[in-house]
Amino acid sequence: MRAVGILLIALLITTFGAVEIARLSAAQTEAPGERARRILREVDDLWRGDSSHGIFTMQVKTAHYTRSMRLEAWTKGKEKTLVRILAPLKEKGTATLKSENSIYSYLPRTDRTVRLTSGMMMGSWMGSHFTNDDLVKESRMEDDYTPRISFEGERNGRKTIEFTLIPKPEAPVVWGKVVATVLAEGYLPLTQIYYDEDMAVARTFTFSDIKPLAGRPRPTVMRVVPADKPEEYTEIVYERLELNLGIDDAFFSLASLKRH
Repeated sequence: MRAVGILLIALLITTFGAVEIARLSAAQTEAPGERARRILREVDDLWRGDSSHGIFTMQVKTAHYTRSMRLEAWTKGKEKTLVRILAPLKEKGTATLKSENSIYSYLPRTDRTVRLTSGMMMGSWMGSHFTNDDLVKESRMEDDYTPRISFEGERNGRKTIEFTLIPKPEAPVVWGKVVATVLAEGYLPLTQIYYDEDMAVARTFTFSDIKPLAGRPRPTVMRVVPADKPEEYTEIVYERLELNLGIDDAFFSLASLKRH
C-alpha cells in the first residue's frame, strides 16, 4: 500500500508539473505584441464584457461652472452603445447611440436626431472633457494602435506594466501616441496619457477607487484632466455595473434612442 501511495504522489507531481510546464511554455511562446494586445483588449472591455448595463454620475468642473449629470448606458459587443442622461431634468432623455458604423445624438428638447460625422467624434460631449469617441468607445487601444511594452516592474510600490501605443496609419484617431499603465495583477488601468501630433501631453486619464463591481475589483472612478487647463476635470463615478446580459440587437435602434 505504501508503494502504491508513493507512486500515486509521484504521478500527481508529474501530472501537475507537466501542466505547469505547459502553461509556462505557452506564456513564453506568446509574442510580446500578442501579449500587449491581449492585455489591452482586457482593459478595453473592462466595463463592457460581451454586453453591459451601467449607471454612473459625471461631474464636470471648468473655470466657469461645475455641473453634474447622472447617466445610464448599455453596450453589446464592440459595435453597439447607448448612453442616456437621467438627470438633471432639463437634459433628461438626451442620448447618444452607436450602432455598427453609425453614431447618432438625440436632443429631446427639439425632438431632433443628429447623425455624427467622423469629424465630430473628437468634439466635447455635453460640455465635458470627454469626447463623443470616449463615450461610445469608437476607437479601441487593441484595434487602432500598435502597442509595445515600454516598462514592466515596480513603481511607487506597485508592480505595473506600461504600454506605448502608436496609432496605426489608417486608424481614425488624432493622437500622436498614448502611454497606458496598468497593474500587473488583474490588468486594472491606472493612467492613460494622450499626446497630440506634436508629442506634447494633451490630456491624462486616471483610474482609482478600486471596489467590487460586476463581480470583480474594478476602478470605480475615472477622471480626465486637460493638459492646458490642469485645474479643470471631468470625473465619472460608477454606481452600478452588470455584465454579459441578454440584450437584443434591436434595443440599439433609433426608436430606443428617442425612448425616455
